[in-house]
Amino acid sequence: MKHWQMKVQDHVALISINRPPANALSSEVLKGLSDLLDEVEKDVNIRVIVLHGEGRFFSAGADIKEFLSLKGESDYSSLAKFGQQLFERIEQFSKPIIASIHGAALGGGLELALACHMRIVSEDAKLGLPELQLGIIPGFAGTARLPRYVGAAKAAEMFWTSDPITGLEAVRFGLANHAFSEEAVLEETLKIARKIALKSPTTIAATIELLNLAKKEDFQGVVDREAELFAQVFATEDSTEGIQAFIEKRKPVFKGK
Repeated sequence: MKHWQMKVQDHVALISINRPPANALSSEVLKGLSDLLDEVEKDVNIRVIVLHGEGRFFSAGADIKEFLSLKGESDYSSLAKFGQQLFERIEQFSKPIIASIHGAALGGGLELALACHMRIVSEDAKLGLPELQLGIIPGFAGTARLPRYVGAAKAAEMFWTSDPITGLEAVRFGLANHAFSEEAVLEETLKIARKIALKSPTTIAATIELLNLAKKEDFQGVVDREAELFAQVFATEDSTEGIQAFIEKRKPVFKGK
């Protein structure tokens, strides 16, 4: 946990990377995030996670100096697979993970953000995958995720030119949900997170499963599973509470049961 800090309030965990000067994602940093997710996953008080970067950046990328210590294809492959597995775990995580991005999210930093369920950005943030400029390619599933949001042609342009896009452009291309001033982006992200945290954790987890199912199932496979989960959530205490609160014209209080 050396480079990570966590604060919990209103069922929202603010998890911040603090590795000056650029919050580079070394193997040690990624392992710390994995360990922190183990802790968060078991904590029923935490319903939503916000990832944030301390200092000037969200994360300016992988630790390039660490690359020099790797020996041969086996080491490079192991590093890529570890990052891919961790970021897939983030995308599949049963609690929403929102990236709050300011400054820059480049290379591995953007790949981390791409794995999150939502991205809230500062208007002038720089988002890009500049690996080809170093004679390498993205290794943490960036080539798979980026085209899903911006389309194949724009992804190709970003790969091949190494030019980043701004936060405002990221919203326009569908890569980010909202853009705010740098001073406001974290608090605005937390507002959204607190709104999500009011929902039933059971229904949130069900929708995360269905969103991810679309990656490997056809339309019918997704809606079949939707019907199963629809029936399951109706059997929960939260369902009873939500319907009763609607009838009584009050806000529901969900307990995740």
